[in-house]
Amino acid sequence: MIPPDIIRPEIAALSAYPVQSASGFIKLDAMENPYAFPAMLQARLLARLSEASLNRYPSADAPELKAAIRQAMSIPAELDILLGNGSDEIIQLIALACARPGASLLSVEPAFVMFKMIAKFCGLKYVGVPLKTDFSIHIEAMIAAIERDQPAVTFIANPNNPTGNCFDRTSLHRLITTAEKNHGLVVIDEAYFAFSRESFLRDIAQYPNAVLMRTVSKLGLAGVRLGMLIGRREWLQEFDKLRLPYNINCLTQAAAIFALEHYDALLLQAESIKQERSRLTTMLKQIAGLQPFPSDANFILVRVAAADKIFNALLSRKILVKHTSKSHPLMANTLRLTVGTPAENDAMISALKYSISL
Repeated sequence: MIPPDIIRPEIAALSAYPVQSASGFIKLDAMENPYAFPAMLQARLLARLSEASLNRYPSADAPELKAAIRQAMSIPAELDILLGNGSDEIIQLIALACARPGASLLSVEPAFVMFKMIAKFCGLKYVGVPLKTDFSIHIEAMIAAIERDQPAVTFIANPNNPTGNCFDRTSLHRLITTAEKNHGLVVIDEAYFAFSRESFLRDIAQYPNAVLMRTVSKLGLAGVRLGMLIGRREWLQEFDKLRLPYNINCLTQAAAIFALEHYDALLLQAESIKQERSRLTTMLKQIAGLQPFPSDANFILVRVAAADKIFNALLSRKILVKHTSKSHPLMANTLRLTVGTPAENDAMISALKYSISL
């Protein structure tokens, strides 16, 4: 038995982040790129990995990888880059740095679940402001929450997960400037930037209280686990103090550098996913009783009656999607469908039609 006075009660009350086994399934639950790393590059990637010095600690600051990111993503020279073992580590570094006694973390709801979980991990009060029923940002409610709760940090995913939509730029500008007046930091999470028409990369430098977060996971490198924070050096040098030594291993650095040298190949896959997203949306709209929502990400949220039944029926046909119905009241009777390959999407559509007809 664990003594009751050892583990913090808010941690004891949590459940671990659930990851369902996908063995034998068409896996459309985790917003992954469904395409393998380009076959014509795989042998060269393996050769590059074979050169990694596994007996030595990796480069602590990863300057070559940062240079590759800056080149591939056209990061402005006035902005710095901080690397994390996935975006989750970046979120945790920021939360830890901002976790003064009584401090709070603000986000919209529904949003990326790790914003709330990591707030609890770090002892921050979490404040969630519901979106409107069409999943647009309720900017007046957000401004009121910032002025009332004075959050140390506000996280906004744009496009948003799990809803898939981008928020109005004017509203986000108001949010950032309101946070500045109330001495708060704003983190824009662009995990799905490769599939979106919107980006704040060119805007971040003009804000003294905003930073930008990205990842290469959705680009086809989810297994590499590499996230990045982009922003003014004065912010990033504070977060860097909490980064554990050698957090980006040598294989991740080598693989990511090589992949970014062939960034166009990754963007070509992203373009294929965007085309499939359009085709999939059209097919979903043709299914009676199913409502797909607009998406700027690599997934589509749908609302369907009896989502429990549909989800289980899909499982019976070996198709795994994300059951989002219980994540927030606004998400009632919803499923999140990752955009897969054409064959995977066709199989999912067929299974959805079958499941709804039961």
